[in-house]
Order: sequence, then structure tokens, then C-alpha cells
Amino acid sequence: MLVARQNAAEVGGAVPIGPAGGAALRFLAAAIGARAVVEIGTGCGVSGIWLLRGMLPDGLLTSVDVEPEHQRLARQAFAAAGFAVNRYRLISGRALDVLPRLNDAGYDLVFCDADKQEYPDYLTAALRLLRPGGIAVFDNALWGGRVPDPSYQDEDTTAIREVCERFRSDEQLVPLLLPVGDGLLAGVKRD
Repeated sequence: MLVARQNAAEVGGAVPIGPAGGAALRFLAAAIGARAVVEIGTGCGVSGIWLLRGMLPDGLLTSVDVEPEHQRLARQAFAAAGFAVNRYRLISGRALDVLPRLNDAGYDLVFCDADKQEYPDYLTAALRLLRPGGIAVFDNALWGGRVPDPSYQDEDTTAIREVCERFRSDEQLVPLLLPVGDGLLAGVKRD
């Protein structure tokens, strides 16, 4: 984990999930016996390590990121954390181009921590990718306190607000806002 955090600090622009948020990811993955997880936004591997630690030993993490350097550093961090290369696959590319190629209802958990303006589209993709009983998780649901403050109308905040509202109103989801880190928004997909 230390290697991943150091790499994130060096490259900047890939703010890793904090320890409390990471522990929540590990817990959620373990609680549902996750074997297949999609991560949108590889960063430098911090969240991936947390997810892998919660997944079943034969589980596969599929991580998508537009930055090849972030994925190179994540690969390094996964190796340093002791994960075999058959436990993860890193796909380089824009998430909205990659996600349509992944299997419908083939995943236990989808974790999103990438371009905030694309969060609404990530949620649409996550609902397609998740099996019934699977969990969608979005980081930065509080966005530094901006989401609940109506005076913030920037595109990132507005997109996160839209996702929060969709979690609340979509009958397919049983939502929960976890007040850890910058807020983790989770939702179980109903049958």
C-alpha cells in the first residue's frame, strides 16, 4: 500500500482513496464474496489493493484508466503488495469506450473514482455490468462539502449531485451514503 501511496504523491492528479474509504471497499467486496470487480479509475493502485484484499482469492479486478502511467504504477504497487498478475487486468482507455465491451451482469462490484463529469454515465454502465445483488460504489460523493451546498454549480459538483439523486430515486438500487473520507455512495442492485 505504501508504494501505491508514494506513487500517487509523486505523479499528482491521482488522489488515492483514504484508509477509511479503502477499508469500506475491502469490507463491501468481502461481504458479497466478490470474484469480479470493475474499477473505473486505476489511480496508482491504492483502491485496487483494498478491493483485491476484500475479494475472494480467485477473484479478478478489472481496472480501467485513461492514463497509462497510472496503470504502470498500479501494476508496480500490486506486485509490491504480493498480488499475482492473474488477479488483475488493467485496461488502458477512456472508461466510456471500454465499459461497453464488458459483460452484462458479469460483475459483483463496480467502483468509480474517475472523471466526475462522467459519473452519471458510469452509473448507467455500472447498472448494466452488475449482477443482481451487486454493489455500485462512487467515491467523492460529498465532494469536499460542495454537493449539499446549492451555491456550487460547477460541472463536477452538478454531475455528482445527479448521481446522488439517481441513487436515491432509482428503484433498482438500495442506496447508502457512507460518511468516510470524501463520502462513498453505495447501492445494492435489486433483482
